[in-house]
Amino acid sequence: MTLAALRQAVLDANLATVQHGLVKATFGNASGIDRASGRIAIKPSGVPYDDMTPDHMVITDLDGGTLDNRYRPSSDLDTHLVLYRAFPTIGAIIHTHSTYATIMAQARRPIPPLGTTHADYFHGTIPVTRDLTPEEITTRYVESTGEVIVETVGAGDPLAIPAVLVAGHGPFVWGRDPEEAVLNALILEEVAKMAWHGAALDASPPPISQALLDRHFLRKHGANATYGQ
Repeated sequence: MTLAALRQAVLDANLATVQHGLVKATFGNASGIDRASGRIAIKPSGVPYDDMTPDHMVITDLDGGTLDNRYRPSSDLDTHLVLYRAFPTIGAIIHTHSTYATIMAQARRPIPPLGTTHADYFHGTIPVTRDLTPEEITTRYVESTGEVIVETVGAGDPLAIPAVLVAGHGPFVWGRDPEEAVLNALILEEVAKMAWHGAALDASPPPISQALLDRHFLRKHGANATYGQ
């Protein structure tokens, strides 16, 4: 991918989070990586979305070194870097403070697979991290946020459940590319909303069966996927 194409894809992802109502003000950020070159493009810190152009996207390497000094990268850059280094199959990351996913993160409530909408994109429960320790918060907060996400994913496939709720904070979502990460962020907010409202009917609803979970997830994401053209 050319640098221009990477900048445009990451800009489009950032703007899409606004269009879908997943961020307000200058909250949130999206990034993407070109694995061949090791270059990362990420939203600049504090720039209003209405003003952003592809040229605003800040280019860094996997160590966080900026390759231009016109704009400061998102304050969450170090979280993104930890995830890119830990999960070589992902190509884009999105962080939002979307309402329902953030409610679940603040309540420390994982989102179980209650229905097929969830199962189409997440092959199991969307987990919540543990709380960061005082030392993690005061010394290496942003990097520690990435590390606690990696800890929460554990040995699992990050593309099978491409989201984690950071306790007391909000969701981090990823995908193979910026477009897929946006879709996953949108679906995460929808299933969080469904889970929140569903709790008014049943505070502890049972998840769908493993068979139904597998059927819906694998038809889109399995080796023999049948969904789509």
